[in-house]
Amino acid sequence: MMKDDDLRDGEILLPFDPSEMAADARLMFIGRIRSPWTDRKTCPHNIAEARTRGGGATVEVDAPFRQGLRGVEKHTHVILLYWLDRARRDLIVQRPRQAEHTSGVFALRSPLRTNPIGLAVVKLLAIDERTGRLEIEAIDCLDGTPLIDIKPYIARVDFGGPS
Repeated sequence: MMKDDDLRDGEILLPFDPSEMAADARLMFIGRIRSPWTDRKTCPHNIAEARTRGGGATVEVDAPFRQGLRGVEKHTHVILLYWLDRARRDLIVQRPRQAEHTSGVFALRSPLRTNPIGLAVVKLLAIDERTGRLEIEAIDCLDGTPLIDIKPYIARVDFGGPS
């Protein structure tokens, strides 16, 4: 977790911590993501970097939700939504390391956001519905990150191209 003295020039904090004021959205984590990344300094900054660095990853779906995997094997890619549980939530204006200027959180793909929801389109390598295990090519989140949802990636719908 960042400390206030880790702020870069021009960054702005909210006057409150959203995690302390959040209404209960009634979200349930349905599993965990297992990755080779154990700390923020070594974690890839995006899925493209994660693919380049390799290492693979696994999605573990908890037992009560495993039947929901039925039919997922028909897809080459899935969309993962995950909760960036170790990300700061009160930084509303940021200056990424490589940027000269600041931007609001909604103009960035930073994990530091009011609601730290991560999203990645990942290549599905293997699936075992019985154990709830999905092997994926790469991911850009820390080991043990809570999983919110899995959706099929359908090119003709999600990108407008052929499926």
